[in-house]
Amino acid sequence: METISQQRAHDGTIGYYSHTSDTCACDMRFSVFVPPQAADGPVPVITWLSGLTCTEDNFTTKAGAYGVAAELGLMVVAPDTSPRGENVPDDDAYDLGQGAGFYLDATAAPWATHFNMYSYIIRDLPAVLKDNFAGDWARQGIMGHSMGGHGALTIWLKNLDTFTSASAVAPICAPMQCPWGDKALTAYLGADRATWANYDATELMKTGGDGSARAEILVDQGLADNFLDDQLHPHLLEEACAAVGQKITVNRREGYDHSYFFIASMIGDHLRHHARLLR
Repeated sequence: METISQQRAHDGTIGYYSHTSDTCACDMRFSVFVPPQAADGPVPVITWLSGLTCTEDNFTTKAGAYGVAAELGLMVVAPDTSPRGENVPDDDAYDLGQGAGFYLDATAAPWATHFNMYSYIIRDLPAVLKDNFAGDWARQGIMGHSMGGHGALTIWLKNLDTFTSASAVAPICAPMQCPWGDKALTAYLGADRATWANYDATELMKTGGDGSARAEILVDQGLADNFLDDQLHPHLLEEACAAVGQKITVNRREGYDHSYFFIASMIGDHLRHHARLLR
């Protein structure tokens, strides 16, 4: 693992790193915030998954998360949103290809070789982190925004033995029922919609059995979000949660949009949500 840069931030240390991922067949980048409490022993780990067009840098520079993370003693990991490079397939649109990995394992050409972000998040990245950082790997949470909120919820539902807690800001809750999801899932997985349900939080919730014993999900959604009606559909996730007894809080916030200003306004609540569940 090669250190790209490192600096102090909010009484902790933030570093940018790169490593070669076998799963994605290219170099991948991520950032890590290590709180001061890590000097005394392993600390809980929160993985943040960013949305369309973002890199490992957007959350680090825009979310304003690390003051609260330092207070709570949380390590925060922010990976890139997709594989990148000259040999990695791409698309001219912002919502497909590089910067738009959708946290799934692609099976269709030309994406299947590189676009395996699901396996990267649950296998390659943790292996690098465990070799290099003093995290408490028995206490992990996952959260994200928009496409990353979709990723956080689906990865949590399929890896409850790894991630105790989950939260999301303006997540894509039902990608099988929105234009972003229809486009990405068709491209990455092919036309058979039966295979799409494995990467749809609403569908996974419906088919995942009794959810009453799982940790509560926290979602924040801005009511001035121009993607709310067409792309995000939090009400569908709420309905699926109600059907299986899954505890969920969806805070609908007047006046907030889809931007990092909204994330920065709510990130403290989300970190405290994870800290409470990971104590």
